[in-house]
Amino acid sequence: MKQLLKKLATEDSGQDLIEYALVAALVGLGAVASITALKNSISNTFNSIGTQLSNSVS
Repeated sequence: MKQLLKKLATEDSGQDLIEYALVAALVGLGAVASITALKNSISNTFNSIGTQLSNSVS
């Protein structure tokens, strides 16, 4: 019984999976935050391109 408890106390095989999940979550949050920050700039750029294309066709 002591060996089983000692083995369970030192077991760390699931630790890597949790660390990878945390890193993936942080990368996802960073991507969402950067896209949110650039949303207006990207929208303005596409609107400007659309306006220029419309003016060049007319």
